Amino acid sequence: MFVSMLKGNKLLKHCGRITAIVILLSFLMTFQVFGEPLTEPPLNFYENGMRLYSDYEIDILIDDITEAALEAIEQAAGEAAKAAALSMLEREAAALREASRWRIEADKNLLEIQAVKKEGRKNILLAAVIGILGGLVLGVSGTLIIGGR
Repeated sequence: MFVSMLKGNKLLKHCGRITAIVILLSFLMTFQVFGEPLTEPPLNFYENGMRLYSDYEIDILIDDITEAALEAIEQAAGEAAKAAALSMLEREAAALREASRWRIEADKNLLEIQAVKKEGRKNILLAAVIGILGGLVLGVSGTLIIGGR
């Protein structure tokens, strides 16, 4: 499930690429550290200045680099999970805003429909009263005209 979210989200792909580049550059780049000068030469230096590492030191360096890489990967995975959660929350918020807008629109339309129905009832009642009164007037006047002859 998490893998499919990563595949579909361009932002997370971009974040993963940047994280991978940073991890690779951290292995490739060396930074000079300035400190106090040595008072005596180290024991495992040759005369040309090249240091020789023992197998134990190499194993320790490999373990340190592996541990640092694993921590960086875990941190990148955590950041990717945060980005995915924030993206999901943003989509949910947008959907809620859209639903709220539609609800307000529907309420407004319902009020308009109710007002039109109320106005229609008034018009029907008024037409009925006018029809009845008109019929009575015509009936009475017709009776008076016909009966009065």
